Amino acid sequence: MRRRDFLAQGAAGVLAARDVQAAWESGPVAHLLATASHQRILLKASFQSPLTRVPSLRIGKRSFSGIKSDSAGLFWQFDAPRLDAGRLHELQLIDAARKPLCAPWNLKTLPDPSESISRFRLLVYTCAGGHDALLSPDGSLRFLSLARRKRLLARALAFQPDAVIANGDHVYWDLRRKIASRMATTPAAIAYAGEFDRRLPVLGSPNERALLRAAGPQIADLYGTAFREVPVFFLTDDHDYFENDEADDQLITFPPEDFNLQLGRMTRRLYYPEFLPEPNRPLGLPGSAALDRAPGTAEAYGTLRWGQLAEILMYDCRRFMTLGGPGGVFVAPEAEQWLKDRMAATGVAHVVNVPSTPPGWSAGKWGEWYPDMLDDRGKLGINKPKPYWQAGWAAQHDRILKASSEMRGRVPLFVSGDLHAIGEGRILRTGNHDLRVNPVVSILAGPVGTARDGWPSTLRGTPALPPQRIELDERQKAIEENGFTILDFTPEKIMARFFKWNVNMPEEAMDHLEPFRVSEFQRAG
Repeated sequence: MRRRDFLAQGAAGVLAARDVQAAWESGPVAHLLATASHQRILLKASFQSPLTRVPSLRIGKRSFSGIKSDSAGLFWQFDAPRLDAGRLHELQLIDAARKPLCAPWNLKTLPDPSESISRFRLLVYTCAGGHDALLSPDGSLRFLSLARRKRLLARALAFQPDAVIANGDHVYWDLRRKIASRMATTPAAIAYAGEFDRRLPVLGSPNERALLRAAGPQIADLYGTAFREVPVFFLTDDHDYFENDEADDQLITFPPEDFNLQLGRMTRRLYYPEFLPEPNRPLGLPGSAALDRAPGTAEAYGTLRWGQLAEILMYDCRRFMTLGGPGGVFVAPEAEQWLKDRMAATGVAHVVNVPSTPPGWSAGKWGEWYPDMLDDRGKLGINKPKPYWQAGWAAQHDRILKASSEMRGRVPLFVSGDLHAIGEGRILRTGNHDLRVNPVVSILAGPVGTARDGWPSTLRGTPALPPQRIELDERQKAIEENGFTILDFTPEKIMARFFKWNVNMPEEAMDHLEPFRVSEFQRAG
């Protein structure tokens, strides 16, 4: 697709999206987020007031009963299996009396994995969380306001992606350590949501109200029903477990303690869908097939398969990280083997890694692949040992990148979040592994909600920089601006379009953002 056609489509998409959104009747529905595979749809929904009787999701002539997700009946999920692949389905929520709860809408199932597909468009971003109750000492917001985040995402949707990946940090409400003083323990946050009691369960106790107050405005209020017609894939990162990745002699925040794990799991249960099963992903990977979830679904490791054109491998690097020294990992060993198996397999043109923690850059924080940290002179490097950092993390990093580089005939692409930046580079060497024959391409997709002291240069004292144990050809230096990335797949190449906005620009500029950078990655052979 030519650049001017792409931009024209975006302009037309803005007008169409506004018209459709204005005309669509949401009724008592507060938010809708759905994911899809080639034969199944999983929908998470919430309502303005509790439903005392079971609602249903109607798809064509079939109806699927809702399952209550919370204690009061505000949140419901709907699981619709055995659907036709690659087909536009009309969906409608109905109450127990078979009356519509909202207007119908359309959602398309993914193509059959065996289908030959010519095009696929994917929207990727990170760090969309942020709460308007979280204020700085001067009374200003610590994150982009809800209105601004909605406006930026509306521009991204205007380009009509086939699917969306929201890569981590959907919620900012950290409970402990230094960063909590800017989040959950601020007077404004406590006044708004109250405080969690770690001695009580998350649901069915006062903690449930606190969770809804903390997470609801960051997810349900942000997305509303705007994303109802595009399959979404939500990947979790550290803040989604209500902590920052930190380690000292008093507390190591990851792997998550039980209470934090339950907060993260309940947030997903209420607000955004789990990953649906995929034939080439083992059903028994850690975080999969839990009895309190839809059958066969996964919470930490997911797949987005688009026919024979693309397979996107998504993995949470926090939930199952270990502190095993040389044997430590970010990704569970069974999941690492799944990644390697899929990168070595044939039958799909592109295989893309989407980890929650990015390869290619460091900001000197604890929970990274790399040992770099700020020394006494304020320089990022390895002269000063990083406390509680595990050598096994870098070793696993090298194994995964090496497997990606060995995909002959494919682009070894990684698209990540977490670092609150937009960037692009080619990793030529990692540790003792030379990747120059097929350099690993790493992209930082861009943060939606970051502002003020959330940038690495402010919070960490350094911008995101290439770590010392790799050789990075940094094509786009990591920049601290809000934005998102759109990837267009064809059998021959992947095209990445990068968008950015910052608080020094007029807010209305969001409505007309154009890519400031366009990169093409050709398949070899």
